[in-house]
Amino acid sequence: MLAEIITIGDEILIGQIVDTNSAWMAQKLNQQGIRIKQISSVSDDQQHILNALAEAASRADIIFITGGLGPTKDDITKQTLAKYFNVKLVINDDALNNVLNIFKRYNRPMLDVNRKQAEVPENCEVILNNNGTAPGMWFNVDGKIYVSMPGVPFEMMYMMEDTVIPKLKTVLKLPVIIHKTILTVGEGESYLAERIADIENDLPPNIKLAYLPKMGQVRLRLSAYSDGSELLQGKLDQFAARIVERVGQNVVAQEDIPLEKVVLNYMQERGLTLSAAESCTGGYIAHLLTQHPGSSAVFWGSAVTYDNSIKENIIGVKHQTLKDFGAVSEQTAREMAEGVLHRFKTSYSIAVTGIAGPDGGSEDKPVGTVWVAVANTTKTVSKKFTFGNKRMQNIERSAVAAFFMLITLLKES
Repeated sequence: MLAEIITIGDEILIGQIVDTNSAWMAQKLNQQGIRIKQISSVSDDQQHILNALAEAASRADIIFITGGLGPTKDDITKQTLAKYFNVKLVINDDALNNVLNIFKRYNRPMLDVNRKQAEVPENCEVILNNNGTAPGMWFNVDGKIYVSMPGVPFEMMYMMEDTVIPKLKTVLKLPVIIHKTILTVGEGESYLAERIADIENDLPPNIKLAYLPKMGQVRLRLSAYSDGSELLQGKLDQFAARIVERVGQNVVAQEDIPLEKVVLNYMQERGLTLSAAESCTGGYIAHLLTQHPGSSAVFWGSAVTYDNSIKENIIGVKHQTLKDFGAVSEQTAREMAEGVLHRFKTSYSIAVTGIAGPDGGSEDKPVGTVWVAVANTTKTVSKKFTFGNKRMQNIERSAVAAFFMLITLLKES
């Protein structure tokens, strides 16, 4: 079962907003066994939209459309769909009542332009919008399903989860797609591919392996396609187990979650706590951890010790250490990790100090030089990394390296 997604709006094409709708929809649809053939973004131009619809219908069974359903003149999706299907626009009573109720709820007068939002192509089935005034529309024409939804993300998401996906499951016989993700750290995709080449060659035609690299990490995603899920799951698990055994210590999780969530889950299950002392990462590690609900059960805080005086006064790095070895050194990283561990009274700590760039480097400590240390009450481990000259990439790589070192220490304890 193949689908295409078309997002409509000049604001996407000029970069004013990022198309998060397509990524979210693709993920949800894939879970239901619907494979995305193509994703397109088109301008607020009728002919452009008409061409995109015709092309999508030639390739896919289901076409999802978001955007262009608002009350202003640049919102032309409904008119374009009416032209595409060669039908008239009509007032839908359910959609009109929905709009009336929304304006009544907020005690605001309804304008004629808002009333027109209840107009829909006469051949559609209306999908009521419980979170806005623009209705969604479901078309079943010539064996193709078209679903048009608002571009406002939370309106589209509720509509998809509450109505569209349940309806798709009732009208279509959907195949089974099962995914298994293995998160690895510290090894590039080409090296991983070489290590597991024979396993990949053994995969049957209905199981595919994808390499998804991301700044010091590679997700290995196994995808299996079948009509019988029970047997399929067993085969998928067998191949995943072979890969995990082969890749070994570079595997940090067997689920599709961010690296920092692996840390949080592992430590929360064991009642452990974490603190951080950050220099070149400037609070990025704390940001990654605290974006997850419930992180306070593990993460107690971070000291952003950018200046040397803060390293001394806040977490107790010795003045002589900074004088003799400098801020970017193994000795400083270790004292940062041990100092924040002691001051914050946590089970484990992370410390990062380095030269993020693009300037500030020297001959013996070039841009991209980073020292990371992790500690618990009985052991401190430190390691030097040499990254590139891109500031944000160096910060991200430093965080990944710190989390991987922490996971390694956690597994040793």
